[in-house]
Amino acid sequence: MTKKSELYKCNICGNLVEVIKSGEGELVCCGEAMELIKPQIHEDEKYEHHIPVIIEHEDCNEIQVGKKPHPMENEHYIEFVEVYTKDNKKILRHYFNPKEEPSIKIPKCFDIGKAIAMCNIHGLWEKP
Repeated sequence: MTKKSELYKCNICGNLVEVIKSGEGELVCCGEAMELIKPQIHEDEKYEHHIPVIIEHEDCNEIQVGKKPHPMENEHYIEFVEVYTKDNKKILRHYFNPKEEPSIKIPKCFDIGKAIAMCNIHGLWEKP
């Protein structure tokens, strides 16, 4: 059974899909079951550059990936950040390209519940 907002990856072609509505079936791509991608949660400093950080400003909130921003090289970068409201009814997703700063600004009215970041090499990360 799939659940809303879960991410699944095809280990053959690399397709990544997000569940919009929960269902009973199995997600299949390239003839094989897709892998559920679960966010990694580590408090260890060696992983801190993957963890989304919420920075409060007077006029907005900022989500930055890493206390020291994650590298954004052609071979290794943050693909996207998703920010969820506390009630999980709204999602804001921002895609990044290599060389861009892994940071977004969000209006104060978006009641941040959690943030996740997808590294093209090290996978999905969630703020603990």
